[in-house]
Amino acid sequence: MESTGDIDTLFDCRNCFLSNFTSLYLGEEERRSICGRANQLHFNKGEVILKQGATSTSIGFLHKGIVKFTYQKDAKKSYIMTVVSGPKLIGQANLFFKEKNIFSIVAVEDCDVCFLDSRTILGVLENQGKFLLSMVERSTDMFQSSIFNFISLAHNHVNGRIADILIFLWENVYRNSPYDFTLTRKEISEFAACSHENVISVLSTYNKEGLIGFEGRKIIIKDLDKLKAISKNG
Repeated sequence: MESTGDIDTLFDCRNCFLSNFTSLYLGEEERRSICGRANQLHFNKGEVILKQGATSTSIGFLHKGIVKFTYQKDAKKSYIMTVVSGPKLIGQANLFFKEKNIFSIVAVEDCDVCFLDSRTILGVLENQGKFLLSMVERSTDMFQSSIFNFISLAHNHVNGRIADILIFLWENVYRNSPYDFTLTRKEISEFAACSHENVISVLSTYNKEGLIGFEGRKIIIKDLDKLKAISKNG
Protein backbone atom coordinates (compact mmCIF):
# COMPACT_ATOMS: atom_id res chain seq x y z
CA MET A 1 0.00 0.00 0.00
CA GLU A 2 1.31 3.46 -0.85
CA SER A 3 2.52 5.84 1.82
CA THR A 4 0.08 8.47 2.99
CA GLY A 5 2.51 10.38 5.16
CA ASP A 6 1.84 8.36 8.35
CA ILE A 7 4.36 8.33 11.21
CA ASP A 8 5.92 5.01 10.09
CA THR A 9 6.92 6.38 6.66
CA LEU A 10 9.81 8.68 5.73
CA PHE A 11 7.92 10.73 3.16
CA ASP A 12 4.60 10.96 1.37
CA CYS A 13 4.67 9.07 -1.95
CA ARG A 14 1.84 11.20 -3.31
CA ASN A 15 4.16 14.23 -3.39
CA CYS A 16 7.29 12.33 -4.42
CA PHE A 17 9.30 13.19 -7.55
CA LEU A 18 9.38 9.53 -8.58
CA SER A 19 5.61 9.18 -8.31
CA ASN A 20 5.09 12.31 -10.40
CA PHE A 21 7.71 11.14 -12.93
CA THR A 22 6.09 7.73 -13.45
CA SER A 23 2.68 9.40 -13.84
CA LEU A 24 3.97 11.08 -17.01
CA TYR A 25 4.35 7.71 -18.75
CA LEU A 26 2.22 5.16 -16.93
CA GLY A 27 -1.41 4.57 -16.11
CA GLU A 28 -2.50 4.58 -12.48
CA GLU A 29 -2.49 0.78 -12.17
CA GLU A 30 1.04 0.46 -13.56
CA ARG A 31 2.29 3.35 -11.46
CA ARG A 32 0.87 1.76 -8.31
CA SER A 33 2.44 -1.59 -9.22
CA ILE A 34 5.85 0.11 -9.02
CA CYS A 35 5.45 2.78 -6.35
CA GLY A 36 2.93 0.94 -4.19
CA ARG A 37 5.44 -1.78 -3.31
CA ALA A 38 8.37 0.50 -2.58
CA ASN A 39 10.27 0.09 0.68
CA GLN A 40 11.42 3.30 2.36
CA LEU A 41 14.71 3.16 4.26
CA HIS A 42 16.92 5.71 6.00
CA PHE A 43 20.71 5.49 5.76
CA ASN A 44 23.14 7.34 8.00
CA LYS A 45 26.29 9.00 6.68
CA GLY A 46 28.84 6.36 5.68
CA GLU A 47 26.38 3.47 5.37
CA VAL A 48 26.46 1.29 2.25
CA ILE A 49 23.20 1.48 0.29
CA LEU A 50 24.18 -0.99 -2.46
CA LYS A 51 27.32 -3.14 -2.25
CA GLN A 52 29.58 -3.87 -5.22
CA GLY A 53 29.31 -7.46 -6.43
CA ALA A 54 26.21 -8.27 -4.40
CA THR A 55 23.06 -9.61 -6.00
CA SER A 56 20.26 -7.07 -6.03
CA THR A 57 16.59 -7.45 -6.91
CA SER A 58 15.76 -3.76 -6.69
CA ILE A 59 16.81 -0.32 -7.82
CA GLY A 60 16.83 2.73 -5.60
CA PHE A 61 15.32 6.17 -5.70
CA LEU A 62 17.28 8.69 -3.65
CA HIS A 63 14.56 10.90 -2.24
CA LYS A 64 16.85 13.07 -0.11
CA GLY A 65 20.60 13.26 0.54
CA ILE A 66 23.90 12.81 -1.28
CA VAL A 67 25.61 9.55 -2.27
CA LYS A 68 28.87 8.50 -3.87
CA PHE A 69 29.37 5.71 -6.42
CA THR A 70 32.56 3.81 -5.57
CA TYR A 71 34.51 1.06 -7.29
CA GLN A 72 36.74 -1.18 -5.15
CA LYS A 73 39.73 -2.32 -7.21
CA ASP A 74 41.33 -4.31 -4.38
CA ALA A 75 41.47 -4.34 -0.58
CA LYS A 76 43.55 -1.16 -0.50
CA LYS A 77 42.37 0.86 -3.48
CA SER A 78 38.95 2.34 -4.20
CA TYR A 79 37.78 5.05 -6.60
CA ILE A 80 34.85 7.43 -6.48
CA MET A 81 33.19 7.37 -9.89
CA THR A 82 30.69 10.15 -9.27
CA VAL A 83 28.61 11.91 -6.62
CA VAL A 84 24.89 12.66 -6.94
CA SER A 85 22.20 14.35 -4.88
CA GLY A 86 18.50 13.55 -4.62
CA PRO A 87 15.99 13.34 -6.06
CA LYS A 88 17.66 10.81 -8.34
CA LEU A 89 17.29 7.20 -9.47
CA ILE A 90 20.26 5.15 -8.26
CA GLY A 91 21.24 1.57 -9.01
CA GLN A 92 19.16 1.40 -12.18
CA ALA A 93 22.14 -0.22 -13.91
CA ASN A 94 20.92 -3.41 -12.21
CA LEU A 95 18.14 -3.51 -14.79
CA PHE A 96 20.73 -4.08 -17.51
CA PHE A 97 23.58 -5.95 -15.74
CA LYS A 98 21.84 -9.14 -14.56
CA GLU A 99 21.12 -7.90 -11.04
CA LYS A 100 24.78 -7.59 -10.02
CA ASN A 101 25.89 -4.32 -8.46
CA ILE A 102 28.86 -3.18 -10.54
CA PHE A 103 29.83 -0.61 -7.89
CA SER A 104 28.89 0.38 -4.36
CA ILE A 105 26.63 3.28 -3.48
CA VAL A 106 27.46 4.89 -0.13
CA ALA A 107 25.71 7.67 1.81
CA VAL A 108 27.85 10.83 1.95
CA GLU A 109 25.29 12.32 4.33
CA ASP A 110 22.02 11.05 5.83
CA CYS A 111 19.79 9.74 3.03
CA ASP A 112 16.20 8.59 2.50
CA VAL A 113 15.86 5.92 -0.19
CA CYS A 114 12.99 4.01 -1.80
CA PHE A 115 13.73 0.52 -3.12
CA LEU A 116 11.68 -0.57 -6.13
CA ASP A 117 11.30 -4.16 -7.33
CA SER A 118 13.35 -4.67 -10.52
CA ARG A 119 11.15 -7.41 -11.95
CA THR A 120 8.03 -5.29 -11.60
CA ILE A 121 9.75 -2.42 -13.41
CA LEU A 122 10.99 -4.71 -16.19
CA GLY A 123 7.47 -6.07 -16.63
CA VAL A 124 6.14 -2.54 -17.10
CA LEU A 125 9.01 -1.58 -19.41
CA GLU A 126 8.17 -4.39 -21.82
CA ASN A 127 5.01 -2.56 -22.84
CA GLN A 128 6.06 1.06 -22.33
CA GLY A 129 8.61 2.23 -24.89
CA LYS A 130 8.66 5.87 -23.77
CA PHE A 131 9.11 4.90 -20.14
CA LEU A 132 11.94 2.54 -21.11
CA LEU A 133 13.66 5.29 -23.11
CA SER A 134 13.39 7.68 -20.17
CA MET A 135 14.86 5.09 -17.77
CA VAL A 136 17.78 4.48 -20.15
CA GLU A 137 18.40 8.23 -20.43
CA ARG A 138 18.48 8.58 -16.65
CA SER A 139 20.84 5.61 -16.41
CA THR A 140 23.28 7.03 -18.96
CA ASP A 141 23.26 10.40 -17.18
CA MET A 142 25.09 8.86 -14.23
CA PHE A 143 27.54 6.98 -16.46
CA GLN A 144 28.23 10.16 -18.44
CA SER A 145 29.43 12.01 -15.34
CA SER A 146 31.63 9.01 -14.44
CA ILE A 147 33.15 8.97 -17.94
CA PHE A 148 33.90 12.70 -17.81
CA ASN A 149 35.60 12.19 -14.44
CA PHE A 150 37.89 9.48 -15.79
CA ILE A 151 38.73 11.61 -18.84
CA SER A 152 39.81 14.29 -16.38
CA LEU A 153 41.95 11.75 -14.48
CA ALA A 154 43.63 10.65 -17.70
CA HIS A 155 44.46 14.10 -19.08
CA ASN A 156 44.68 16.57 -16.19
CA HIS A 157 47.26 17.19 -13.52
CA VAL A 158 46.20 17.28 -9.87
CA ASN A 159 45.22 20.97 -9.98
CA GLY A 160 42.95 20.35 -12.97
CA ARG A 161 41.38 17.25 -11.46
CA ILE A 162 40.48 18.98 -8.22
CA ALA A 163 39.16 22.00 -10.13
CA ASP A 164 36.97 19.61 -12.15
CA ILE A 165 35.59 18.05 -8.99
CA LEU A 166 34.83 21.39 -7.33
CA ILE A 167 33.04 22.58 -10.49
CA PHE A 168 31.10 19.31 -10.77
CA LEU A 169 29.96 19.44 -7.14
CA TRP A 170 29.04 23.12 -7.40
CA GLU A 171 27.01 22.80 -10.61
CA ASN A 172 25.52 19.31 -10.36
CA VAL A 173 25.34 18.21 -6.73
CA TYR A 174 24.95 21.31 -4.58
CA ARG A 175 23.53 23.33 -7.46
CA ASN A 176 25.38 26.65 -7.28
CA SER A 177 24.98 27.29 -3.57
CA PRO A 178 27.37 27.22 -0.60
CA TYR A 179 27.53 23.69 0.72
CA ASP A 180 28.67 21.82 3.79
CA PHE A 181 31.89 19.97 3.06
CA THR A 182 30.19 16.59 3.44
CA LEU A 183 32.79 14.99 1.19
CA THR A 184 35.94 14.50 3.27
CA ARG A 185 39.41 15.34 1.95
CA LYS A 186 40.03 11.58 1.74
CA GLU A 187 36.92 11.13 -0.44
CA ILE A 188 38.03 13.98 -2.69
CA SER A 189 41.42 12.31 -3.04
CA GLU A 190 39.64 9.08 -4.10
CA PHE A 191 37.54 11.09 -6.54
CA ALA A 192 40.61 12.84 -7.99
CA ALA A 193 42.91 9.78 -7.79
CA CYS A 194 45.55 11.69 -5.86
CA SER A 195 46.93 11.81 -2.33
CA HIS A 196 45.19 13.30 0.69
CA GLU A 197 48.09 15.74 1.01
CA ASN A 198 47.60 16.90 -2.59
CA VAL A 199 43.98 17.76 -1.88
CA ILE A 200 44.82 19.79 1.23
CA SER A 201 47.59 21.65 -0.60
CA VAL A 202 45.50 22.48 -3.69
CA LEU A 203 42.45 23.59 -1.68
CA SER A 204 44.66 25.81 0.43
CA THR A 205 46.18 27.37 -2.72
CA TYR A 206 42.75 27.94 -4.26
CA ASN A 207 41.61 29.60 -1.04
CA LYS A 208 44.63 31.91 -0.91
CA GLU A 209 44.15 32.86 -4.57
CA GLY A 210 40.49 33.73 -3.96
CA LEU A 211 39.03 30.99 -6.15
CA ILE A 212 37.18 29.40 -3.24
CA GLY A 213 36.32 30.38 0.30
CA PHE A 214 35.62 28.57 3.54
CA GLU A 215 33.00 29.43 6.14
CA GLY A 216 33.26 26.82 8.86
CA ARG A 217 32.44 23.56 7.08
CA LYS A 218 31.03 25.37 4.07
CA ILE A 219 32.86 25.89 0.81
CA ILE A 220 31.96 28.64 -1.65
CA ILE A 221 33.09 28.97 -5.25
CA LYS A 222 34.20 32.59 -5.61
CA ASP A 223 35.72 32.56 -9.09
CA LEU A 224 34.14 29.89 -11.26
CA ASP A 225 35.70 31.25 -14.47
CA LYS A 226 39.25 30.84 -13.12
CA LEU A 227 38.47 27.34 -11.89
CA LYS A 228 37.15 26.47 -15.35
CA ALA A 229 40.32 27.89 -16.90
CA ILE A 230 42.43 25.65 -14.63
CA SER A 231 40.23 22.71 -15.59
CA LYS A 232 40.58 23.47 -19.30
CA ASN A 233 44.35 23.88 -19.14
CA GLY A 234 44.77 20.73 -17.08
